[in-house]
Amino acid sequence: MTEPRPLTRPHLLAAGVSDDHIRAAVRTGGLVPLARGVYLRRADHDRLDGPGRHRVRARHVASTLPPGAVISHVSAATLLNLDVWNIDLEQVHVSRTGSHGRRTSNLHVHASTWADGDVVEADGVAVTSPARTVVDLSRTLSRDQAVVVGDSALRKYPDTLDLLSATSASARHRNGIARAAAVVPFLDARSESPGESLSRVRIAESGLPRPVLQHPIVLRDGRRFRLDFFWEQHGVVGEFDGAGKYVDRRDLVAEKLREDALRDLGLEVIRWTWADLARFDVVAQRFERAAARQSTR
Repeated sequence: MTEPRPLTRPHLLAAGVSDDHIRAAVRTGGLVPLARGVYLRRADHDRLDGPGRHRVRARHVASTLPPGAVISHVSAATLLNLDVWNIDLEQVHVSRTGSHGRRTSNLHVHASTWADGDVVEADGVAVTSPARTVVDLSRTLSRDQAVVVGDSALRKYPDTLDLLSATSASARHRNGIARAAAVVPFLDARSESPGESLSRVRIAESGLPRPVLQHPIVLRDGRRFRLDFFWEQHGVVGEFDGAGKYVDRRDLVAEKLREDALRDLGLEVIRWTWADLARFDVVAQRFERAAARQSTR
C-alpha cells in the first residue's frame, strides 16, 4: 500500500485553504498534526501504525535537508522497513558532517562522519545503510531494541552481515561503541519476528543453553516444519506464540495437532508468549522440567 504524502501549510494555503480552516480542521480532527505546519488527513493517519507515521514524517524532513545530510538512526530503520520495537518515534533523526548536533521536540540532528557505503537510497530518500543503521542504533539503544532492529536487518538485507565488522570498526571512536560490540555478534537473521529476537535475548540472560533456530524437522506423516527454537541435546522444542499467530480456531487446532506430532517423536514442547518475556524465569523453569523429563526416559 502506498503511504500518503503529508499536507504542509504552504501546500494547503496554495490550494485555497485558509489558516482559519486549517485550525478548524485540526480542532475537529479532520487534520492531524505530524509536526509544526505538517498534517495528515485523519483517514490516512489512522490507517498507519507508529512506524508508518514516522516514515511519512521522515520523508517530509528529507525533502527539506541540505546536501550531505541524511536520514539516520531509527528514522532510517523505518524507511528501510526494519522492525522497530519499543523505540521513541517522536523525533526524526538526521546525521550530517560536522562537530555539533542539535535537538528539538521533533528533530534530532547528529554530528557524524561517513565511510564508503554508509549512505544508501531507500525509495528516493538518502538514508544510512542497513549496516550503519544497525551500528548506530546498537550504540544508542537498549540491547532489546537493538537486537530486534539488527536481526531484521540481517534477515531483510543479507549482505549486512558481511559489512557489520567494517562498519563497527569505522565507528570505534564514537560513544557507545562498546555497547554495539556486545550486540553485533549476537545478531541472527534466523529470528523471524521481534518476539523471537527478544526470546533469544531472554534465553541468553537466563543462562539456558543456546538453541538452534528454525530447525527443520519431518513428522512421521511426512510433513515438514521448522521449529522456532530447538535444544537437540535435550530433546526440547521451544515455540514463541506471538499475537496474531492464530487467526482463528482452525489455526489453534492445527498447532495443537502439530505439537502432538512433535511429542510423538519423543520431543518435549514448551511455549511462551509476549507476557512471558517479562518474566522469563517461568519459561526457564519450564525448560528445566522438560529437560529433566527427557533425561529420565
